[in-house]
Amino acid sequence: MTSLERPPRHNPVVHIVDDSEDLRRSLVFLFESVGIEALTYADATSFLAEFDPDEPAVVIVDIRMPGLSGFQLQERLLELDYPAPLVFCSAHGDIPMSVRALRHGAADFLEKPYQPQRMLELVQDQLLQARRRFAAHARRTAVLRRLETLTQREREVLRHVIDGLPSQVIARRLGASAKTVDVHRARIKAKTDSESLGSLVHDILLYEIDV
Repeated sequence: MTSLERPPRHNPVVHIVDDSEDLRRSLVFLFESVGIEALTYADATSFLAEFDPDEPAVVIVDIRMPGLSGFQLQERLLELDYPAPLVFCSAHGDIPMSVRALRHGAADFLEKPYQPQRMLELVQDQLLQARRRFAAHARRTAVLRRLETLTQREREVLRHVIDGLPSQVIARRLGASAKTVDVHRARIKAKTDSESLGSLVHDILLYEIDV
């Protein structure tokens, strides 16, 4: 069943990406025992083809798999700006591998055979993190889409507004009149559907957006 065919969920889901069928079954049994929905994939390619990038989730992934490795999957998800917490679970792990995974943003690195209670506690905690991360990601994406409506000149004005400069100073720097700058400020506010330029600047700084 693809992500388009699945009904929408109210709770985050766990994606299990591992070529071991026994491991996938055991994790599904563990999570379903406490009411957590889990979806399984035998390889990273299947996961990338089926997952819903907007659906809050936690991803559990092995390192060594046919096709894309766990590290390669991690790189792909970073490129996609996918906010789901990633948990590595592998029988082939060592300290350098765990350090590499964590440096690239993984939530944790567990060795096989995993300890059920440790896995359960970790995933339950990361599911809470997933809710917050996906909500923040959605808000950041909304701000980015609003900024896409601006012209290059309006972006220049906005960058100066972010620096806290008044219209007269911005006008001198851009070689324009203060009245023209005020027109740009009004258009920025209208185009981005912002309550005020102050609220827009707040969101830009909060989500570390490069204007």
